[in-house]
Amino acid sequence: MKNLIRALVVLCAAVAVAQQPPSKTIALKAARLFDGTSDNIVRNAVVVIEGNRITSAGADAPIPVGAQVIDLGDATLLPGFIDAHVHITGEAGPNWYLDFYNGIMRQPTEQAHYAALYARRTLDAGFTTVRNVGADDYVDIGLRNAINAGIIPGPRILTAVHAIGATGGHGDGTPIPPSKRLPQLGPIDGVCNGPAECRAAVRYQIKYGADLIKFMPSGGVLSLGDPVDAPELSQDEMNAIVEEAHHWGRKVAAHCHGDLAAKMAIQAGVDSIEHGSFIKPDTLALMKEKGVYLVPTLMAGQTVGEKAGSFPPSIAAKARAAHDAMFAMFRNAVKVGVKIALGTDSAVSPHGQNAREFGLMVDNGLTPAAALRAGTAAGATLLGMDASLGTITAGKLADLVAVPGNPLDDIHQTEHVFFVMKDGQVVRNSR
Repeated sequence: MKNLIRALVVLCAAVAVAQQPPSKTIALKAARLFDGTSDNIVRNAVVVIEGNRITSAGADAPIPVGAQVIDLGDATLLPGFIDAHVHITGEAGPNWYLDFYNGIMRQPTEQAHYAALYARRTLDAGFTTVRNVGADDYVDIGLRNAINAGIIPGPRILTAVHAIGATGGHGDGTPIPPSKRLPQLGPIDGVCNGPAECRAAVRYQIKYGADLIKFMPSGGVLSLGDPVDAPELSQDEMNAIVEEAHHWGRKVAAHCHGDLAAKMAIQAGVDSIEHGSFIKPDTLALMKEKGVYLVPTLMAGQTVGEKAGSFPPSIAAKARAAHDAMFAMFRNAVKVGVKIALGTDSAVSPHGQNAREFGLMVDNGLTPAAALRAGTAAGATLLGMDASLGTITAGKLADLVAVPGNPLDDIHQTEHVFFVMKDGQVVRNSR
């Protein structure tokens, strides 16, 4: 009987293997290739993909017999873009007050449909991987899981669930009078006071599916009740958040506009500083020494500066101050040699326009090649995914995009992605 059972198991396994379609081989051809490993362009490029992996890439690489050939012509192939700072489940419109109303009145299921739309726009723009750094109602978890299951199209998502911060700080919601609002938020919602509650907040986010932890050492621009540059957590609270996250194998992103808050977050051991608007050169030098990444979100700074007149007065003042400081900070970071990963804070600006960040980084001191690496190889390293993403090299996942012309000559070509492959599947080809 045991021999019969073993035979049936072997037979079933053989039938299952026989029913699986053979791995499809695709060969992509383009006039140029930027593989993310150097500043160089490879001419007459061929990239061969089998299944969901790159098997070879280079100039005039041999094309296997029977491969499907996709000739992209006068274009440049690049690694799939990576945005290390998005809020993909929402999006600001031109009217702050209408956004506030919608944020209260939309059901989570309704918001999930908007999130799916934003995910598709992000993927179509060539961003095959994103890091979502805060959302409400667990819409981000559902979106990530639905994309992973192949239910809807979208980028690969690493998500933080709720961002963690102090009562009254950035992330604790709008200061609606207590008599008119829901019960106060707590650690399960990311709001904590004292090291013990902060550890609990980390654990709650991980319990419900967080791939990383994002917390708020300083105030924010688009929140009503807090100063933008003041520390909002104690050193002990920051230490507890970072230590607990690292114990669980999660990287930590620190929302920091203020310089003192950034120093405290760096001392706590964060992996990246987000925004960094008011960070001074000595703190940037400390970031370089410690290997802490800067995720500058220049698009967000530009957007809030342009929209400042439409915000409530307390937000408008912060928006103007952050806009005026952010670009000088970024130029200093480039001079110092801080590690930089592309992040847009999309939701502040519309999803699908993420590639504008490349141009802003080049306008403020990065070379085009360095900007491209910030949005590919460097982003993959920050996310802890450099073994499988970030460069076009044999063995890595087949995430590739194509843009017209040569982005090293005109970085704005990154805003005109016409071909997108994610995980070996062509998800867009508009030629």
